[in-house]
Amino acid sequence: MSTVDLALGSTVLATRQDGTDIEPVLSPRPYLHPVRTKSGTVVTEERPADHLHHFGVSVAVPDVSGTSFWGGRTFTPDRGSVLLDNHGRQEHVSWAARENDHHVEVLSWTDTGGAELLREERTTRVHDLDGHTWVLEVSVRLRNTSGRDLSVGSPATNGRPGAGYGGLFWRAPHAPTPPVCTGPDGLEGERALHGSRAPWLALSGTADGAPWTLVFLQTGPDTDPWFLRVREYPGVGPALAWDTRLPLPADAVLRRGLRTAVHDGHAADPAALAEAARSLD
Repeated sequence: MSTVDLALGSTVLATRQDGTDIEPVLSPRPYLHPVRTKSGTVVTEERPADHLHHFGVSVAVPDVSGTSFWGGRTFTPDRGSVLLDNHGRQEHVSWAARENDHHVEVLSWTDTGGAELLREERTTRVHDLDGHTWVLEVSVRLRNTSGRDLSVGSPATNGRPGAGYGGLFWRAPHAPTPPVCTGPDGLEGERALHGSRAPWLALSGTADGAPWTLVFLQTGPDTDPWFLRVREYPGVGPALAWDTRLPLPADAVLRRGLRTAVHDGHAADPAALAEAARSLD
C-alpha cells in the first residue's frame, strides 16, 4: 500500500491511502485517513468496529446498476441486508497533478468481473483559512464508460427508508459522547438535518479528549440531500440516490463536490466558517 500526503507548508493535514490492502468484500478504494486539525487531532476513522467498510473520506456508492462500491452487505427488497458477491473496486490509473497542496487522480471503477463501469477524475485540495482552520475540498467527475446506460441506487431505493447513502462520505471518529450536529436557521440534531437540503451542516465532537468541528458544504451546480448519522456513528455525506435512482446514461458525466472546514475546538460560529469556506477560489 502506498500513501501520498496533502500539506500546507510543512504541516501534513491529510494522507491519501491507495486502498489496495482492502479486502474485496469491503469494496477496495483509495481514501483519506488520517485527516487532522492543524494541532494534529485526527477527525477521520478507518475500519471502525461498527462498520468495517467505512474508510475516512472516500467516494463510496452502494449500487451502480447492481455493483457495490460501498462494501459490506447489500439491502435487498426480499431478503433485507445480505452479503452478496457484487463488490467492485476503484483502482488508480494515473496522476494528472500531484502537488503538495492538491492532487488530481484518474481512477477506474470496475465490477466483479473487472469490466470498467466508470472512469473518475478526482481533485483533492487543501486551503488555509486561519490559525485554527483549514479546508479540504474534494471534487468528483465520473464518466459512464461502460457502453450502456447505468443508474445509481441506495438501500433507500431498494426499500429501506432513510438509508439513501452513497457518494462522497466522511466517517468521523467515534467517541463516548456523540457529536453535536447543527445547521442554519437554528436547525439542530440528526432528525432535523438528515435528509435536508441545508446549505451547510456542522459536527462538533471530541477525539481522545480534544475538541474538533467539521463544517460541510456542497459545491458545484448540483447538490443532494444530506445523509447524516450521529447517534449510531458519526458520518456525513451528500446522498446521490436519496429516495429515487439517479440515471447515468452511457458516456454521461456526473459531477459532485464537498468542501469541509476542519477546525480546532468547538467553533463558536459554524455559519461564519461555512461562509469563509464558500468564498474560497
